[in-house]
Amino acid sequence: MSKLGIVLIGRNEGKRLTECLKSVLDETKNYEQTAIVYIDSGSTDGSVQTAKSLGVSAISLDSDRPFTAARGRNTGWKWLLKEHPDVTYIQFMDGDCTLMAGWLEKATEMLENNPTIAVVSGRRREKFPDATPYNRLADLEWNTPIGEALACGGDSLIRVKALQQVEGFNDSLICGEEPEMCIRLRGQGWKIWRLDEEMTAHDADMTRFSQWWSRMIRSGWAIAQGMAM
Repeated sequence: MSKLGIVLIGRNEGKRLTECLKSVLDETKNYEQTAIVYIDSGSTDGSVQTAKSLGVSAISLDSDRPFTAARGRNTGWKWLLKEHPDVTYIQFMDGDCTLMAGWLEKATEMLENNPTIAVVSGRRREKFPDATPYNRLADLEWNTPIGEALACGGDSLIRVKALQQVEGFNDSLICGEEPEMCIRLRGQGWKIWRLDEEMTAHDADMTRFSQWWSRMIRSGWAIAQGMAM
C-alpha cells in the first residue's frame, strides 16, 4: 500500500480545527501508513496545542516572513518527506474543513491507476450553505466541472513525484497558489483531475458583507497577479 501524508494548515480556526483533525484521524485509522502534520500560521487560540493533544505533529511558522497558505503547505510537505521519505501521495487540507469518509481510498485509487495524473480533487461543500447568502456563493464556487481540469483548490491529493518536480507551491503568492502550481504541472505533462466524489466539508462562516468583499478582493488579486507572471 502506498504511504499517505496529510498536510493541514490553519490560523485561529478554533473548534473547526478540532473537527478537522478528528475527521482526518477517523478516516486514516484503518491506514497502516499515514503521516499527519499541522502547520500553524501564528494562531493565538491554542491551535498548536490542540493538534498535539490529539497526537498530531504540529509546526508553528516563524513570523519573520508573511504567513501564506503556500508557505504553510510547502513547509508541511517538505517536513513530511524529511521525516517520512517513503510518502507517495499527500492530501492537502485547510483547517476549516473536515474530510469526508471514503475520499482517500477513491482518490488514492485514481492516482494508482493513472500515472499521468498529478492531482486529484473532489467536491468541497459548505457545511451550512443556507445559513447566509455568502456561504451559498462559496458552495456554488466549489461546484467545479467533473473530469480533467485546469486547476485544483486548497483541498486535493497530490502525487509526491509531481510535487517535487515543480518544487511545490510558489511562496511569493498570497493567494491563487494552487492554480499557478497546476499551470506548471501541466507544463510538465501532468494532468489535473476532478472526481465526482465527496471530498471535504468547509465551514466558511461568512455572516457579513465585509467578509465576502475581502474574499472577492483576494480572488481579484490572485487573478491579476497570475496574469502578470
